Amino acid sequence: MNAAAAHRVTTDSVAHPPPVSHGTSGAVLAFDFGEQRIGVAVGHTAVGIAHPLTTLHAPDKKTRYTAIAALIAEWRPALLVVGLPLHLDGSEHELSRLARKFARELGGRFSLPVELVDERLTSVAAETTLLEAGVASYKRKPLLDQVAAQHILQAYLDERSRRARMGNAHQ
Repeated sequence: MNAAAAHRVTTDSVAHPPPVSHGTSGAVLAFDFGEQRIGVAVGHTAVGIAHPLTTLHAPDKKTRYTAIAALIAEWRPALLVVGLPLHLDGSEHELSRLARKFARELGGRFSLPVELVDERLTSVAAETTLLEAGVASYKRKPLLDQVAAQHILQAYLDERSRRARMGNAHQ
């Protein structure tokens, strides 16, 4: 099992719209939220493969949401996914609260459904991915957040696909 598959997808939807149903397809943007940097990945529900996109270095909220608005206009996602940082035992901490707030703000500002995904160990998995790809250590840091977002999104897409297969098996 790859590192992304080890992450649990929460059923915690934070936006007002209901979660995307298994029949809905479209682009998905995922965010690895941090107070200094936000990693962004993109994927599509029909293909089920996530790709690192960019890292936002947003010194303030206005700059952050302007950059996110541009990405949403470009990719036209049907869904947004936000990584939920948790302690290894599953308990929440201060960054968990901030990530939940960020997810609520995304849903409110852009009128899109937002799903939270357990992001435990995604930074470790991202570091391993970059190391295995032969990326030099001095080049890893700028890529780390977007590759972590890729792992978050891949975990979501894998779980969505697994649930769809299980649903089809019971019909």
